[in-house]
Amino acid sequence: MSRISVRGFAVASATAVTTVGAVVGVATGNAAQATSDDNFEAAAADSTLLADIPAGAQAQVQVASLAEQADVQAAAADATVRKNAEEAARFKAAEDAEAKKKAADEKAEQEKKEREEKEAREKAEAERASRDSVRDASSFSAQGSYSISEVKAIARQMIPASQFQCFSNIVDHESGWNYRATNPSSGAYGLVQALPGTKMSSAGADWQSNPATQIKWGLSYMNGRYGSPCGAWSFWQANRWY
Repeated sequence: MSRISVRGFAVASATAVTTVGAVVGVATGNAAQATSDDNFEAAAADSTLLADIPAGAQAQVQVASLAEQADVQAAAADATVRKNAEEAARFKAAEDAEAKKKAADEKAEQEKKEREEKEAREKAEAERASRDSVRDASSFSAQGSYSISEVKAIARQMIPASQFQCFSNIVDHESGWNYRATNPSSGAYGLVQALPGTKMSSAGADWQSNPATQIKWGLSYMNGRYGSPCGAWSFWQANRWY
């Protein structure tokens, strides 16, 4: 039955009842009966309002409402999933960046360490090669006298190249490369001004006249006390003696 037929049926029914009530009321003269009929007509009219929405339509409205709620909940769930995924992606990206930075720092530190070790090995090898190439004092033939250039030439052959300049700086200040230099106040003697001069006898009995013997003793003294002629020169610069 359609909405129009329901409404028509209800109105027709209400009209018929009203008509019968009116006839009965007139015949009996009962005013209360007329009032009762009016109430019935109002109830019939209300019934047409309830019939305006069919039962099937009411069910469809309820289904549509549930579907809309489900869509809203699904959208909210999708948004939460996306937000969580984005946060996880940001966290992962930050974690990866930190890991890459750490790896790069460790690599740089390792490369620096390896470079320093390589340089140290090369330096040690160069010094060892330099030491191997130097001559011992005993390999020089004794002479009656020596010029400054001859004494320096002997020193260059006895002292490692990396240490020669430091050794030369000390000798320049101490004796001016005079292997017979004597300090009148202290008694220090020779190229490196050993005090007393007799200390140099440990390097050779000819310490007074042989610059090679003096150089040998001076180099041993600098290495033993300061680690090297350059170590002795650093100390000399700070204290004006060694």
